[in-house]
Amino acid sequence: MSTSGAPRWATAYACSVGGDSVYFVTLSWTASRASGPAAAGVVLAVGAVPRALLMLGGGVVADRFGPWRVLIGSDLVRCVLVVGAAFAVVSRVHLGVLAALAAGFGTVDALFMPAVGALPPLLVAADQLARVQGMRVLAVRAANLAGPVVAGVMLGVGGATAAFLAAGALFGASLLGLMTLRIPRAVAALEADRSAWEQLGEGLRYVRQHVELRRLVIVVGLSELCFSGPIAVAVVLLVAERGWGSVTAGWILGAFSVGGAVVAGVMATLAGRVSRARLALPRTPALPRTPALPRTPALAGSLALTASLLLIWGALGRLGAVAVALVLGATTGVTAVLANARLQSAAAPRLLGRVTSVTTLCTLGLSPLLFPLVGVVAEAWGTGAFFALCAVVCGAAAIVSSRSTPSGRPTAAVADAPPTPARPRTPPRSPRR
Repeated sequence: MSTSGAPRWATAYACSVGGDSVYFVTLSWTASRASGPAAAGVVLAVGAVPRALLMLGGGVVADRFGPWRVLIGSDLVRCVLVVGAAFAVVSRVHLGVLAALAAGFGTVDALFMPAVGALPPLLVAADQLARVQGMRVLAVRAANLAGPVVAGVMLGVGGATAAFLAAGALFGASLLGLMTLRIPRAVAALEADRSAWEQLGEGLRYVRQHVELRRLVIVVGLSELCFSGPIAVAVVLLVAERGWGSVTAGWILGAFSVGGAVVAGVMATLAGRVSRARLALPRTPALPRTPALPRTPALAGSLALTASLLLIWGALGRLGAVAVALVLGATTGVTAVLANARLQSAAAPRLLGRVTSVTTLCTLGLSPLLFPLVGVVAEAWGTGAFFALCAVVCGAAAIVSSRSTPSGRPTAAVADAPPTPARPRTPPRSPRR
C-alpha cells in the first residue's frame, strides 16, 4: 500500500482543522458582538446538539459510502455554509442566520469526524498507522495554534465577512487536497442491502463484544474528555484567579499546542524511519508480518504522567504553569498517537467509521457537559480542584490501558472478519418408487 498519500492527507486535514478554528472564533465573536455573551453560548449550543445526536449515524454513513467521499462532501458543504454566512453578515448580523449556520455546521461535523478516523487505514499499511497518527496530531495542534491568530487578524482587517471567507478558503484548500488522494473502493458497498439501523446496531455490538477494542474506546474517551475544550476554559479561569492577564493565558495555551506539535512531529518521523527499515529487511514467507501495535506500558505511562502533571498544575506560578503546559501538550500528544494508532489497528476496516463515531461521541459529545462543571468547581474550590478531577479521569484511563490485551493478539481485521457463509444443505432425495 502506498504511503505517498499520507502527507497530502495530513496537509488537507490541517487546513480543515484550521478552518474549524477560524469558524468557531468568528462565530463566537460575531454572536457576542451582536447580542451579548449569552447569545454566543446559545448559538454554540445549537451547533453542539446535532453534532452529538447524529455522531453515531455519521459512523454508519462513513462505513456505508466510504470515508473519502464523506470527507469531500463535508468540506464542500462547510465551504458553502461559511461563504454564504460571509455574504449574509455584510450589512447586518442576524442571530437567526448564525444559529442556522451553527446547526448546519454541527450536522456536517457529525459526518466529518467519524470519516476522518476511518480514512488512514485506507492510505497506509497497519504498521505505519502510528506515523499517520503523529501527522494527525501535528496537524491538529498546529492548526489550533494558528487558527485563532488568523481569525483575529481577519476580524480586525475586514470584520466577520473577511474571517468567514478565510475559513471558506481553508475548507476549499482541504477539499482540493482530498481530491488528489487515490483511495481504493470501499468494502462497505457489499453491505448496501442492509439498513442503516442494522449497521449501527452491528457497530455497537462489535465495540461491546471486542474486549481490547472496548478498552481502547474507554481509554480514548477518558484521555481526551478533559482536553477537548474544558481544560482551555479552566486555564482562562486560572489566569483570572491569579490576576495574570490574558497574555499569560495565551502563553499557556500556546505552550500546550507547541508541546503536542513537537512530540507528534518527532513520533511521525521515528515511526516513518522504523517502517522504512522494516521494508528493507528480507521477508520470510513462513513468518507473515503482523501489524505493529504500540505497547501498552508506553500508553499507560503517558496517561499516568499526564495525571501527575494535572495534580500540580494549579499550584504553580506563572512560569511553572507555562512549563507544565508545554509538557502536558507532549504527554497528551503521545497518548493521542499511541491510542488512536492502536485503535485503528485493532478495528476491522469495514467497521472503523462506526468505531470512530463512538470514541468521538465520548469526547466531543460529552465534553460540553463539563463546561458548566468547570465554573461550578472553580467557584466553590478553585481551579486546582478541577485539574485534580481531570487527573482522576486520566488516572482511570491509565488503569484501563494497563489492562489491555497484549499486542500479540491478532487484529480485528483478521480475527473478526465476517465468516464465509455456509453452503445450504441439500434436502435428502425421496427414494424412488
